[in-house]
Amino acid sequence: MENIVESLVNLFDGLGKEVIVFIISMLPMLESRGGLLAAAILDLDFVPGFIISILGNILPIPIVLLFLDKIFRWLEKYKATKNFVKKLENKILSKKKQIEKYGYIGLILFVGIPIPGTGAWTGSALAVLLNMNKKKSFVYIILGIILASIIMSILSYGILGNIIR
Repeated sequence: MENIVESLVNLFDGLGKEVIVFIISMLPMLESRGGLLAAAILDLDFVPGFIISILGNILPIPIVLLFLDKIFRWLEKYKATKNFVKKLENKILSKKKQIEKYGYIGLILFVGIPIPGTGAWTGSALAVLLNMNKKKSFVYIILGIILASIIMSILSYGILGNIIR
């Protein structure tokens, strides 16, 4: 992930540290984890980097929760995109075990534990595909984003190293 973030930081050079962190945090797969890594690479102070990465990660979530199902149903009408939607839905639903077992707490953990294939985008898509309450899901996804941001702050900013010293 670090190479991708560094490439994006270079690509967006000139936009300002805060804008770069915000943009990277909105992207699927990178999210606040990538934003925090970008903030650390750009030597952005911890508090602004933390807040900006969380806000950037939160911004797309209501859009996913409100429109993903509509977009999928629209794309399924066309022969060229129908199989793509089914494959994407199956890939997303392959990660549903934790959420089905633990409900909204599982949603927090799914979004909050920074491992590949998890995060707010996928968590939001799962909430939609599992017909979970959108408002409640949004709150729990935000809590997951905060958890992921805390974990990544420890890694990206070396907070753990500073505590141990």
